[in-house]
Amino acid sequence: MKIELKEITVKKLTEGFADNAEQGVVAYGGKLDIRPPYQREFIYKDKQRDAVIDSVRKEFPLNVMYWAVREGGDYEVIDGQQRTLSICQYVNGDFSINGLAFHNLQDDQQQQILNYKLMIYFCSGTDSEKLDWFRTINIAGEEHTDQELRNAVYAGPWTADAKRYFSKTGCAAYGLASDYLRGSPIRQEYLETAISWRSGGKIEEYMSKHQHDENATPLWQYFQKVIGWVKATFPEYRREMKGVDWGVLYNHFKDKEVDTDKLEKRIAKLMMDDDVERKSGIYPYVLDGDERHLNIRAFSANMKREAYERQKGICVKCKKKFQLDEMEADHIKPWHLGGKTDAKNCQMLCKDDNRRKSGK
Repeated sequence: MKIELKEITVKKLTEGFADNAEQGVVAYGGKLDIRPPYQREFIYKDKQRDAVIDSVRKEFPLNVMYWAVREGGDYEVIDGQQRTLSICQYVNGDFSINGLAFHNLQDDQQQQILNYKLMIYFCSGTDSEKLDWFRTINIAGEEHTDQELRNAVYAGPWTADAKRYFSKTGCAAYGLASDYLRGSPIRQEYLETAISWRSGGKIEEYMSKHQHDENATPLWQYFQKVIGWVKATFPEYRREMKGVDWGVLYNHFKDKEVDTDKLEKRIAKLMMDDDVERKSGIYPYVLDGDERHLNIRAFSANMKREAYERQKGICVKCKKKFQLDEMEADHIKPWHLGGKTDAKNCQMLCKDDNRRKSGK
């Protein structure tokens, strides 16, 4: 990892400044991405924005900023986006302070601002080195999500095209799947989800492999298949479907034939079951049968005490006597066979017997 500290004047920084909204914001002769296309837009409060300009005018030092050096020789702001935007927008005449815009200042005042020197760390190295470093410097400011940092490290034609599908307000992925995904496209959460599904959670490995691909069409086609499978397999939409890890289920069950009518009947019954506390877990449960998805309601302290007293502290399996805190509650009739989480269906087992029974 190579980190080089340089002084950059405000004049050099603001050359070629252009704010193209969601198409991105550039400066430094067009070579610096202040906000890459489709990255979420941060908004400084006026007080914070004005404080940056006040510091510059008083020659107070601003905190050091970090730029990533890209393969093509251009740069991206990793830390210091708001300070950079505030300076560029003020010099560009986008706002005034106390009624004075940049063009209202005297020549010597303008020159003082333009000659102000910013301290910039230029960071270059391998993808993994840059990602680790960016995460380290990002801790305090929290300006970037993990996926935004990955986008900076693996910048290239593939990432740019992937953002077109997944990272714009009202993008294609949002139109197709907003009922099924949590998060926001512009915060890169849709893109992160899609890559995670496609790569089995190996997001950085996948982005590194495809960084120089001409487009992200295969990822988009995969995403469409996932959502199409969800709609075909679970045609009755419920709000609990939003945020389910659909790509993981698609990867495992896309080739399995299912009776959608039977699935719907099971889902409807489980939705009405008070013992099922995590309703969103019903969808993976009806496919793989793992009760852990459902967060089955636990027996209350009163239920446990009642069963313990009824049994006089004797474990129903090993027939030995234990203290209450040495025992665990268990369904007499298993939940999956229709047993309820109530006092009548509660029995106390010693911890060893209960865990042997449950396979823990």
